[in-house]
Amino acid sequence: MSAALSPLAAAPTSSAIALYARWSRELDGKIGAAVERLQDAAVAHGAGLVQSSSLGVEDLVITDLIARHRLPIDIATLDTGKLHAETLGLIPRIAERYGREVAVFQPVNEQVIQFVRREGEEAMFKSIELRKACCGVRKLEPLARMLKGRSAWITGLRREQSGARAEVAFDEDDGQGRRKLSPIADWTWAEVWAYVERFEVPTNPLHDQFMPSIGCAPCTRAIAVGEDFRAGRWWWEDSSKECGLHVKP
Repeated sequence: MSAALSPLAAAPTSSAIALYARWSRELDGKIGAAVERLQDAAVAHGAGLVQSSSLGVEDLVITDLIARHRLPIDIATLDTGKLHAETLGLIPRIAERYGREVAVFQPVNEQVIQFVRREGEEAMFKSIELRKACCGVRKLEPLARMLKGRSAWITGLRREQSGARAEVAFDEDDGQGRRKLSPIADWTWAEVWAYVERFEVPTNPLHDQFMPSIGCAPCTRAIAVGEDFRAGRWWWEDSSKECGLHVKP
């Protein structure tokens, strides 16, 4: 399968805020609880804490909470070498909006070269095993460097995102001796976008093209009405739609 066959380019354009943003009665309380979780984590872990941002809308909400409440929490992201230009464009926008630098972790160039030479540029389409191997080189290895020496990391996981994430905890062991914190795990999609609208959070313009979950460009497409949030990730697979970053130990 070729990446050119993805329906990504043909996705219609709309406004995610107009489509989804709905301020609920519970959202004020959820915001306060999320801030409290972040504050407690900053006290408990100090310099050992980092936000691992996918640069998706949930992570931008968390970055806004961190910056808005002046929390001393580092922010980092992965540049896999296959991200959309729109995704990478958020890094300078974060710096401009919040005055916060985002540490960028990239895969080891030689490992990428060897993998592509061995398996081809479109290895991810050949088998689940090769797709996961690609994720291993481009995501898992640089994530391990991002988290080296850290005692806790913050994610934008939400229980509503997929069946595989329905039991996401606010605070859990990541299987590597660190705490994995998901401060907005109980937020709905409508609440995420209501927060974005209220506080004018910068977001990826690809969200306006019906892409709620955005990963590497070859592996992301728009979703149809009624599809799972993560249906656009590795859409050619019958899998759990995970790359290994958030698989429970």
